[in-house]
Amino acid sequence: MADTTAIKKDAFIMFKDAVHQVTDFQHVNPGKGSAFVRTRMRNVQTGKTLENTFKAGEAVEIVDLERANMQYLYADDTGFNFMDNDTYEQVSISQELIGDKGQYLTEGQEVVVLMHSGQPLSVDLPKKLAFKVTEAMPAVKGDSAQGRVTKEVTLETGMKVQVPLFIEQGDRVIVNTESGEYVERAQN
Repeated sequence: MADTTAIKKDAFIMFKDAVHQVTDFQHVNPGKGSAFVRTRMRNVQTGKTLENTFKAGEAVEIVDLERANMQYLYADDTGFNFMDNDTYEQVSISQELIGDKGQYLTEGQEVVVLMHSGQPLSVDLPKKLAFKVTEAMPAVKGDSAQGRVTKEVTLETGMKVQVPLFIEQGDRVIVNTESGEYVERAQN
């Protein structure tokens, strides 16, 4: 058992006899009264979202997850499909459970799939990933003089990111998977 300090985004906790994924949380320390943690959670079996407030220091059961190295295959109507590198067994994770992490997946990419009792729940991504820029408007002389220092580009996954003006189509860029922001140009 852990306490409320272990609650963070994308953590899986046992709540009311069901596994829930924390989608949002806020530690609140009011001037008067005791501190608390306000959470928004999604039930992984039913997909229903609920909000709950935990008192500071209250016991919370963090779910122990198994980790399996898998390869991302493709996305379809059922969700995101992965293949276990050892058994060649395929599993699917719904769009609701993957959430924003789906925009960082490229075919053939090796990822760690988080599972509970044999059911895939989410993927564990590295903090930074490199992507190829597929669409970028050319920088025009004078843009920086007018205060523009970034432009929007489209990456190979279809994700759009703000990058510096010098990034061109075909370049590889590193993106922070937690914030979705440009970090630096990747070395080719």
